[in-house]
Amino acid sequence: MDSKRYYRVLLVLGIIFVAFNLRPAITSVGPVMGIIRDDIGLSNWSVGLLTSLPLIAFAIMSPLAPRLGNKYSNERAMLIGLVLLLIGLMVRSISALVLLFTGTVFIGLGIAICNVLLPGLIKEKFPAKVALMTSLYSTAMGIFAATASGLSIPLARGADLGWQLTLLFWSIPAVIGIVIWIFLSKRDKSSQSVEMSYVQPSNNRMWRSPLAWYVACFMGLQSFMFYVTVSWLPEILHDYGVSMATAGWMLSFTQFVGLPASFFVPVIANKYKSQSLMVVILTFFAIGGYTGLLVGNSYTIMIISIISLGIALSGSFSLALAFLGMRARTARQAAELSGMAQSLGYTLAALGPMFIGFLFDITHAWSVPLITLICVAILVLFFGYGAGRNQYVLDE
Repeated sequence: MDSKRYYRVLLVLGIIFVAFNLRPAITSVGPVMGIIRDDIGLSNWSVGLLTSLPLIAFAIMSPLAPRLGNKYSNERAMLIGLVLLLIGLMVRSISALVLLFTGTVFIGLGIAICNVLLPGLIKEKFPAKVALMTSLYSTAMGIFAATASGLSIPLARGADLGWQLTLLFWSIPAVIGIVIWIFLSKRDKSSQSVEMSYVQPSNNRMWRSPLAWYVACFMGLQSFMFYVTVSWLPEILHDYGVSMATAGWMLSFTQFVGLPASFFVPVIANKYKSQSLMVVILTFFAIGGYTGLLVGNSYTIMIISIISLGIALSGSFSLALAFLGMRARTARQAAELSGMAQSLGYTLAALGPMFIGFLFDITHAWSVPLITLICVAILVLFFGYGAGRNQYVLDE
């Protein structure tokens, strides 16, 4: 295998392993959230910080990550992100309140760097295969996210690891990712080239683009739904009489059932000039899923609701990622749009787990939280319909 082909194979492998690390650190928390809450003595809204804090870190780091890529090269920035993630996973596994939340912040900072730089890196390295590469890494992300949710209770209780070692378990793919990106950062010494200077915006035009705001709000509100679901779905199902182990696997099933949507939605979206109809279809599944959990009292309705949510959440997320490349004409615009969308978007998403936990604390029922999620889904429809228009940012 020649040197150039070897590098591209390693690059694809590196992207996949970055994707493997973008969600397990968060999705593994939901099923054991009740255990952590009872062990440390937290309220529902404060234990929701374990999901919200990484998103706050996403919002803070997202505008800075492109500059980090510009200064050190994308490859080295990815390596920095994975190292921060590994540090966070190790610190969070120590059973002390301060370290629990400190490690969670480091996890968020590390994931944010990789989150923001991946769309721009793909736009630059694979300009003719943006949709395919987006499908590949969003599907890889979904596989490990779902696996992490399903394994949390079996590891914590079945293998008697406790919640600390269960959360630390997900440092394994981080270590592998670090090794791969060490090779990539050494191999591509030309990364910090003129072409990569795009990641530092010269003005605030992106923030004045209406289309960019539609994309950002769509990303934020669909992320609001996703992170609320991975945080509280096990507790919702447990309150309906499902065991925590089964509830954890149902959360895992929610994500596994969405994998086909995660892969095919960007590919299908790329075949059409407008993706607004796709947004309508995906939002219909989301509204149906949350409505089923609200009004249904049978196992059949519960399963149908979970399947609907899986399709909606996975499809919407991969479509939001695709928008970062599809609504931009150049790699520079894709990086700037990614930084803006993820900064604003994750600010919205960070409110979700805490706010829904707070609503449950004051109502002691899941009805109001679920109605709130239905309202959020309607907002996703509005902003997603606007983001799906056949336009480019900065062309308006």
